[in-house]
Amino acid sequence: MIKTRFLSNLLLSFIWLAVTGDFSFINFVFGFTLSFLLMWLISQRGEDNRYLYRGPKVVAFIFFFLYELVKANLQVAYDVITPSYFMKPGIIKIPLDAKTDMEITLLANLITLTPGTLSLDVSDDRKVLYVHAMYVKNKDRFIADIKNGFERKLLEILR
Repeated sequence: MIKTRFLSNLLLSFIWLAVTGDFSFINFVFGFTLSFLLMWLISQRGEDNRYLYRGPKVVAFIFFFLYELVKANLQVAYDVITPSYFMKPGIIKIPLDAKTDMEITLLANLITLTPGTLSLDVSDDRKVLYVHAMYVKNKDRFIADIKNGFERKLLEILR
């Protein structure tokens, strides 16, 4: 059902491009957003509307990840260009709520993409993710940031 909704959204977006005669990327994004809103307005409550509720969450997650990416880049860059180091590296054991291989892989990759952190390993029972971090002032706070940030938001999208 989600694939059908997404394909319908794409089809309506291409119809918008054809009707307006402007085949620019900005116009495509506008048409995609407009068709998404129209589909949301005319959807009935009894239908499976996961696609319509995941869309905004995906956009919010992208902005959240970009914010975390910029923040981590600035922290590492500041540490590199200043004469004193603020690093306090450590290996952290993060308990996982993610269960499937895809959820665990995406979470580990998102953590690794953020400068200053690196996913090292997943336990054999897939309940713990080991992460190396350059800035661990408080282990509990670091774990809470990962659990309430990356993992929670990722699982909201995937489940």
